[in-house]
Amino acid sequence: MFTGIIKEVGTIDKIEKAKQGIKISIKCQKVLEALNLGDSVSVDGVCLTASAISKNSFSVYASEETIKKTTLAKLRKGALVNLEPALKAQDPIGGHFVQGHIEGIGRVLSISKKGEEIHLKIKIPKELLKNVIEKGSIAVSGVSLTVSAIKSDVVDIFLIPFTLNSTNLKNLEKDSPVNIETDILCRTVVSFLEKREGLTIKDIIDEGY
Repeated sequence: MFTGIIKEVGTIDKIEKAKQGIKISIKCQKVLEALNLGDSVSVDGVCLTASAISKNSFSVYASEETIKKTTLAKLRKGALVNLEPALKAQDPIGGHFVQGHIEGIGRVLSISKKGEEIHLKIKIPKELLKNVIEKGSIAVSGVSLTVSAIKSDVVDIFLIPFTLNSTNLKNLEKDSPVNIETDILCRTVVSFLEKREGLTIKDIIDEGY
């Protein structure tokens, strides 16, 4: 489990083909301070496991299935990736609950500057729209963000200077692909409602929502 608050922007050092996936080595500093073998790390929003650790880098393995459903296939040596170690019980939750399970790939439609902020319009897979609400949370390449507006299958998001300076989102361009994960709390409620017929407000309260 993660929060979408990026700890560090790492650099892809090496990508090697494995039997049915790829091995990715990532250079970083802050994340390594408390990283142990077997720990989960969010890499551009994808939950991966640290399989090797060196003085200035760590390695993860991405399966063929993971590669197909995320932007990891487009990574190249030197690329910058958002990194977040797994949430610990005592850690503050500065963003929202993020699983690191990418649901689809979005595409940047436009980027415009609004004062010190950047206004993004991102087209997301239509099947994910039911789990997105205005002023709700969404994770874009692992970054916890707030949905400003929704029109058709396009979400509007504003990036403040701090987010731009502490993530790789400042490097986005028109048509850039981004990993999308909707809010787990919203998904849970929607899934619950879809499975129930004749649902009442009392039913929802009784279920703890």
